[in-house]
Amino acid sequence: MDVVTTIAAARERRSVDRTAGRTVALVPTMGYLHEGHLSLVRRAHTLASSVWVSIFVNPTQFGPGEDLDRYPRDLERDLALLERENADVVFAPSAEEMYPEPPKVTIGYSGLENVLCGASRPGHFAGVGLVVSKLFNIVEPDAAVFGQKDAQQALLIRRLVEDLSFPIRIDVAPVVREPDGLAMSSRNTYLSAGQRRAAPVLYRALLTARDAIAHGERDPRRVEVILREVIAQEPLATLEYAVCVTQDDLQPPNRIDRPVLLALAVHFGTTRLIDNMPVDPKEI
Repeated sequence: MDVVTTIAAARERRSVDRTAGRTVALVPTMGYLHEGHLSLVRRAHTLASSVWVSIFVNPTQFGPGEDLDRYPRDLERDLALLERENADVVFAPSAEEMYPEPPKVTIGYSGLENVLCGASRPGHFAGVGLVVSKLFNIVEPDAAVFGQKDAQQALLIRRLVEDLSFPIRIDVAPVVREPDGLAMSSRNTYLSAGQRRAAPVLYRALLTARDAIAHGERDPRRVEVILREVIAQEPLATLEYAVCVTQDDLQPPNRIDRPVLLALAVHFGTTRLIDNMPVDPKEI
């Protein structure tokens, strides 16, 4: 496994794969890897002959007062995990390497970045779009793998790739969960023991709302009430949002007659967790 830390070295290593006729699948991460990330690496192996993983805690997607400084980092541990998963290349640049000067380019999505998580994290998805575009231009992957847990991010990256004509296949992998249903996340390490026991309430809320749709509920506002009611049963949970929106544009439907996304953001103390569940009323 090769580890490169500069853009020039990454481009040189990419040329080796290109000369050898190898296709490349990229898994962008912010490190502190867990089983969810590793599942994306395994999926990448099915898409290309060379698997690259980027590890970069991107400062442009963190707002004032967010957890940039305390975001968990352990590069040595991450490299050991990726070695076991047979990753071919790890690109682990510094912030100074990626942003030698403050960026002047911003990326917008015609309002799609201002709903759900974007409503409380202004500028977050602009930062995501910027760093993903840089990674795509540096690595030039044939495919890139993202997780469904960050459903809004995955949708916006698909739009980014389509509108900017990146010749890249975007693959979105299912949410990977702990045995009690909690979606795997690097931020789960912030939870106290009591908060960790309470956190699976997100998954219970999603299952309850999905079951209501399966039993014929077609009013999206009623489904949102169900989500809120389940979260309210957990005293350690503070709800940020609970929505039922269309999968393709994240807008509230008048009726659940096409695929929707059930999505939650919940705070446990200072820790913010998100989760979601795609639901097609015609398939449940």
